Amino acid sequence: LTISAPADAADLLKLTVGQRGNWDTSIAYLGEKAGIFKKHGIDLEIIYTSGSGETLQPVIAGSVDLGFAVGTQGAMAAYAKGAPVRIIGAEATGAADYWYAKASSPIKTLQDTNGRTIAYSTNGSSTQSIVRAFIDEFKLTAKPMATGNPSATLTSVMTDQVDVGWASPPFGLKEQEAGQIRVVAKATDSALVRGQTIRVIVANAQALEKRKDAIDRFMQGYRETIDYMYSDNPQVLKDYAAFVQVPETTAKRVRDEFFPKSLVDPDAIKGLDSVMKEAVNLKFITEPLTQKQLDELIQIPPRKK
Repeated sequence: LTISAPADAADLLKLTVGQRGNWDTSIAYLGEKAGIFKKHGIDLEIIYTSGSGETLQPVIAGSVDLGFAVGTQGAMAAYAKGAPVRIIGAEATGAADYWYAKASSPIKTLQDTNGRTIAYSTNGSSTQSIVRAFIDEFKLTAKPMATGNPSATLTSVMTDQVDVGWASPPFGLKEQEAGQIRVVAKATDSALVRGQTIRVIVANAQALEKRKDAIDRFMQGYRETIDYMYSDNPQVLKDYAAFVQVPETTAKRVRDEFFPKSLVDPDAIKGLDSVMKEAVNLKFITEPLTQKQLDELIQIPPRKK
């Protein structure tokens, strides 16, 4: 007896997602919870990582189909080395990330970080490129240090293993309000970050070739989820608040104060020339990618009308 699969069986896509709980990295989760991907015939298996480096490796290895919140420069570097990576969308243009010190620390500005340690998540991540940009732009002698996700980073700051930590809302808002930590810098203090796509959505090249239809449908669902996340539907803030275990008022504040809808628009990689210039300057790549390389690297499925 052969049992055939139902004709409408959903396609399963495996994803790695950097930094569980950030508003911008919760799109796949919230869309799945709301049944949006299901409607497009897509099931998701989501694996969360501590940052871009960990997100990218399984994509390169082909053990997952898609990776989210991968540093744009890290994606370019992997592609330039011949890794089977393609960019299928922008994940964050601009950034809500911030850097902070313990309230008792003498560090109040980036200039005070000279000779001290400053955190980023993982090698090849956007937080690493932002820290490098801070050092470059502000002529700092701070020492960058990989500390993993915001929770591990907070522990490192509180136990004096690193002087300046990094986080992204909602993480750290509670500690700021309690007067335990103070913000030293925001990602947007760097000219590199303002108006530039600093994180992207990547696909394994073979997966994109073989499963193009499923990935196109995924991207339609992703766009639809973003519209839902910025709608008046109260369910989305309820789901997000439960997901990250914060009050709904905090969930609303995270969205409304830190994440304008333009930040998560997947349809255009912004500031490509300056991102590439910085990538060369910060030694992610040895020379700018050619137009031909960029056309192969960046393949954003068109938005259906």
